[in-house]
This record gives sequence, C-alpha cells and structure tokens, in this order.
Amino acid sequence: MNAPTPLPVTAAPRRWKPAPLITGTAALHVGAAAAMLAQPATWPWATGGVIASHLVLTAAGLWPKSAWLGPNWRRLPRLHDAQAAQDGIALTIDDGPDPEVTPRVLDLLDAHGVRATFFCIGERALRYPHIVERMAARGHAVENHSQRHRHNFSLSAPGALRREIEAGQRTLGEITGARPLFFRAPAGLRNPFLEPVLCDLGLHLASWTRRGFDTRERDATKVAQRLLHGLAPRDILLIHDGHAARGADGEPVVLSVLPQLLRAAAQAHLRWVTLREALEESLPHPSHEHAPLPVQKPIDAAPFDKI
Repeated sequence: MNAPTPLPVTAAPRRWKPAPLITGTAALHVGAAAAMLAQPATWPWATGGVIASHLVLTAAGLWPKSAWLGPNWRRLPRLHDAQAAQDGIALTIDDGPDPEVTPRVLDLLDAHGVRATFFCIGERALRYPHIVERMAARGHAVENHSQRHRHNFSLSAPGALRREIEAGQRTLGEITGARPLFFRAPAGLRNPFLEPVLCDLGLHLASWTRRGFDTRERDATKVAQRLLHGLAPRDILLIHDGHAARGADGEPVVLSVLPQLLRAAAQAHLRWVTLREALEESLPHPSHEHAPLPVQKPIDAAPFDKI
C-alpha cells in the first residue's frame, strides 16, 4: 500500500475557548470568595459549592468520552459537503508499537486494503522505530499517545502535560517526518489543563465511540461483539496492539478480533478512514486555504519478514 498524498490540513495552534463547565467553575469560585467576604457566615455553603465544582471537574476528566472539558472526537465529524456519502468509520489502535503484534496487525490491514490510525507511545516508538516507519510507509496515520504513557498523566500540571506531549510530538515527528495532529490521553483520562496545551500544539483530542476492552478480555468473541454492536457510520473504534490480552491459545486477542471487524465493515459497506482523512474531509473547501501537512519519509515498504 502506497503512502497517501499529504493532506491539506494544518498543525497550527488552535484558539482555546474555555468550555462552559470551566467558565462556570471559575465564576463559582469568584462568587464564593465574594460571598465569604460579604457574609463570612456563608462559608459552609461557599466551600461546599467549590468542592462540588471540583468533583464535577474530576468526573469529567475520568470519563474519556466527555466533552465537558473541551472538544473531543468521540465520533467522526459530519462532512462539510452534505451531498457526500457519510459512510466513514475509523479504526484506532493504541499502545504500540509492539514487536510481535504490530507487524501482524499491519499485514492484516494490508490484506484488506485498510488504513488505520495508530496512537503510539513515544518511548516504544524509539525502541522500535522501524515498525513506526512501516506504519507511515503503508499509509497509516501515526498519532500521539504521550511519550511515556504514565498512569498519573491526568494528575499532571500544565507544564508537565506540555513536556510529555511535546516529547511525543518530537519523537513521532522525527521518525515519520510528519508531526501528529491528534492526541489520545493514556487511558483517556485528563484534567482541565489539557485542552489549552493541545490547542497551543495544534492537536485535537480523540477518544472513541466504542471499545472492546481487548487489553483484559481474553474472549475474542466478546471483544468483537462490543465493537460491532450498533456499528454505524462515523464510529471510532478502539483496539490495542500494545498490552494486548492473550486468548486461551496464547495468541493476542486483537489478531482474532481484527479480521471480524474488517469483514463486518465490508459487509455493511462502511469505508475505513484515518482520523487525518476524516479531518480533511470535514474541512470547508477550497482546501488550498489550509497549510499542507509535511510529507512523510519515503521508506521501502518491504514485508516484515524481510527486516
């Protein structure tokens, strides 16, 4: 599969607009402070309101598909052209690259002529750069899943968030020749400081429509059922090539699930697109209004058994 023509989308900084929940929380803090200054006896109510607002913010960050803290790609955007076929779905693959699983996933995708979006961990990409190069050479999108995939990512301050995400941007950009346009937080967990950082780096937050929990579910049938139940246009599906659970036969579950997904989509006449392609398709035309994406490195896409 040849690498696609670079898409005319921009990685320039986006303008940050606080979500209503953020604005409301800030206003509540100001109101609580003013109330306690005017009437000190109101401190229990004011304090309770502030605590409640922080609990709501925490809940929003613990819900991966929440848009309360800012924009979040839970589904693909509607196409700007209302007459265009709204039949796209996206396959997103997290936590790789994995030296055993990822090459086999890439070969399965090649066999079906499908392009996917790989959310890669920077440290793993540094360990296996040739696999990330193959992803790009075969036309897949390589996006940012943080540099180290720390479980305490959502507890980080703005500076720490920026350093972690920028490290992933540098790592993946240097390997593929194109900086990521999307970011997925480790486990999907985040805090109110994340969206301003993403806007400054020109990144879009992406979660998913449905997931199969294939990092802990060992039954491929159950994983496939979770992913395929209610499958519809504009869905974003999440599976894992890294940290993949193993079936009773010792094989990574994702390798049994993936062919089922690809067959089901073909039978439903759904079209697989990367998140980058979906972003480009959703933009108003003429597309020359948008800065071109950097060209990926030309790499010989030899089969993995030749490496």
